[in-house]
Amino acid sequence: MSEDGEKDQEKEPKRPSRPVTAAARRERRASARPAGKAGAAKSEEDGDKTRPAGKASDAKAKPTPKRDRKEKQASPVKRLGRFIREVWSELRKVIWPTRKQMVTYTAVVLVFLAFMVALVFGLDLVFHEAIGAVFGN
Repeated sequence: MSEDGEKDQEKEPKRPSRPVTAAARRERRASARPAGKAGAAKSEEDGDKTRPAGKASDAKAKPTPKRDRKEKQASPVKRLGRFIREVWSELRKVIWPTRKQMVTYTAVVLVFLAFMVALVFGLDLVFHEAIGAVFGN
């Protein structure tokens, strides 16, 4: 390692912050797994039968069972309660803007709106005069 840490950093290959292809995402997920799980999965992929297969691989081998029964619909009150709970949980996930951001966004929208109103008014005036000149107002 050199005294200048920047030279060492330049030699290291830079990984993109987010994998682009599905294969790169799978590889990145596999490298992030603990050694026990990744090793067992890799041994099965390679065809190594010396290690016993895990329960997760057995579950993946079976097809999903069909559901013949219809689920009972809950009462309207319970469905409304569930809906409100789900809406509330989604609203907690929202990243709300700060007061400064809201003022900025509102100002941008109002300026854009004023520009569009002026543009439409100007085009309307021009077309009105042009039609008046052509058809003799």
